[in-house]
Amino acid sequence: MRATGWRGWLCVLAAGLLTSTSAFAAERQPVEPVDISVRGITEFHIGRDERMFGPLEFVGGLEMTGSSRDFGALSAFRFIHAGSDFIGVTDTGFWYFGSIARMAQGRPFAIFNFTMQQMVDEAGKPIDKKWDVDAEGLDVKDGIATVGFERKHRIAQFKIDAAGMKAPFKLLDFLVPVRELRQNRGFETVTRAPAEGPLKGALVVVSEKSLDKDGNIYAAIIEGPGKGIFTVRRKGEFDITDGAFLPNGDLLLLERSFSMASGVKMRLRRIAGAEIAKGKVADGSVLLEADMAYQIDNMEGMDVWRRDDGKLIVSLVSDDNHSILQRNLYLEFILHED
Repeated sequence: MRATGWRGWLCVLAAGLLTSTSAFAAERQPVEPVDISVRGITEFHIGRDERMFGPLEFVGGLEMTGSSRDFGALSAFRFIHAGSDFIGVTDTGFWYFGSIARMAQGRPFAIFNFTMQQMVDEAGKPIDKKWDVDAEGLDVKDGIATVGFERKHRIAQFKIDAAGMKAPFKLLDFLVPVRELRQNRGFETVTRAPAEGPLKGALVVVSEKSLDKDGNIYAAIIEGPGKGIFTVRRKGEFDITDGAFLPNGDLLLLERSFSMASGVKMRLRRIAGAEIAKGKVADGSVLLEADMAYQIDNMEGMDVWRRDDGKLIVSLVSDDNHSILQRNLYLEFILHED
């Protein structure tokens, strides 16, 4: 999601960068290598050495800066190979690829082989209008990237090619009536249920803050035997920014809130798999809530994966909105299973 409302004042500083993007299009390489500098994060709770936060154990993190003017606005990512090679999208209309280097104990310490490339139309020309490429959600399977876009709401599928991404080859029916989707509050979550679960590997999409008449958040199972619309109960002032299924079929949702009094917050909520069904209002328990006393920013992207030692890992990234007042973060937690 691009900064509006509470983040509008942050974008005053960034406006020059974003509006000048097209002016530099002629200079941009089709696939641009980007040097990523990092600062290690060893404490999640600032100034405290605690590791456990409910069922989540902090592994480590990185604060990232890039050599390209296009680096930032990281709105979603997924690992192509668990814990190492990844693909992502920005809400300014770019794909990014890279890999994570790790210490012997598994803690991330560097980002390498990072590249960015602009999304293109059917003629292969870069798309400079943000309205057309406000990418927010991402799922990856069998060489196919499924992307959720807001503003011009759609769910589109692309063949993954780090050497040159093309235009989408397919648009999917997202079931939720377009009139119910708010302009800048569309599909932030695109994720696939486990193949062995009741949803049989179906794609599930969840909007950020498109609400029904009861104030619940629109979502849908867009394929498979359970195909249909459901909603997620909205709790407090938090909005949904991403989601990923756990191996047992539960859905982990990443949420964010902001107020001038308390600043930005993030929350992780776990929705039981049985709650995700056509016509239901899904709800679940909060696993983690963090405010500005923690190493967070505008947390927008998430993936869940299993480490070589069998541990289930939750990875998070933040969107800096191309503002010098915000940061691009990568954070990792072990989710201790029941």
